[in-house]
Amino acid sequence: MTADQQHRDPVISLRSVTAELGSRPVLRGIDLTVHRGEVVALLGANGSGKSTAVRTVIGQVPVTGGEIELFGTPRRRFRDWARVGYVPQRTTAAGGVPATVTEVVSSGRLSRARFGVLRKEDRAAVRRALELVGLADRAKDSVNALSGGQHQRVLIARALASAPELLIMDEPMAGVDLASQEVLAATLREQVAAGASVLLVLHELGPLEPLIDRAVVLRDGCVLHDGPPPRAVGQHALPGHDHVHPHAAHDAEPLRTGLLS
Repeated sequence: MTADQQHRDPVISLRSVTAELGSRPVLRGIDLTVHRGEVVALLGANGSGKSTAVRTVIGQVPVTGGEIELFGTPRRRFRDWARVGYVPQRTTAAGGVPATVTEVVSSGRLSRARFGVLRKEDRAAVRRALELVGLADRAKDSVNALSGGQHQRVLIARALASAPELLIMDEPMAGVDLASQEVLAATLREQVAAGASVLLVLHELGPLEPLIDRAVVLRDGCVLHDGPPPRAVGQHALPGHDHVHPHAAHDAEPLRTGLLS
């Protein structure tokens, strides 16, 4: 992708966005852009504003200032939510309500279903999503019978069921076993290869590291760093490791700044 193409095709654009939870400022004027076909990791310590940032994008948290656009449309006027797949922080896939794996994943297809009725093509999309996350053999099982990692796979399959152009994922690897992490990384790799744009909230890059184009690090609701991910300079995303200073040149000597601490 050329710089000109990136400039023309932002799928997410936050400009000077501020937000509060209660009366406490959480986002303090952040700028964040995700271009078409780009994979951006949103990093930071607990309480830095990562999850709040993505929840402002999908409208779950109101903004107190600034502007948000999705696919070039102000978010307040954006209606084509089938283009967006959202995976929340790990939770019980059915919210405690008895449901099968297929029923939960099918709910992610309703945005494309006509009059809320799933057609043949919708059911095929649900099956495809289950295959992508390796749960086709559990389609008729209750989600309550699944492991934590499998629950997360169901949530991702639900997001993929609408064949979204943009995936927004909040800590998709948190508390997930290694086998499920590898499945999720392979699934995301396939989506990216098909042209999806991705915004990921992560605590560390982990198995998704090779997919990340850019890292945006938040601290206290402000953007501390926006540029090459730690892997690009041979560093880690964990607290206490060496990092390149966000204002230094990309080939500068790493400093012990602890971006995520």
